[in-house]
Amino acid sequence: MPQILSVLAKTPEWIRHDLVSRDVSSRERAEEALAAMITAALAGQATTAPAPQGIGIAH
Repeated sequence: MPQILSVLAKTPEWIRHDLVSRDVSSRERAEEALAAMITAALAGQATTAPAPQGIGIAH
């Protein structure tokens, strides 16, 4: 469980933003990225997620 909390604390802003998006494809992309980060953390791997290509969100 600490691994999941750690991932949530480090979740990039673009994922947080897209998780609440009304755009289904944006939300699905964010859900998949977060799921991959959680899976990697549970497997003991790095948990960074790069911004998706073609998205112009200022950080």
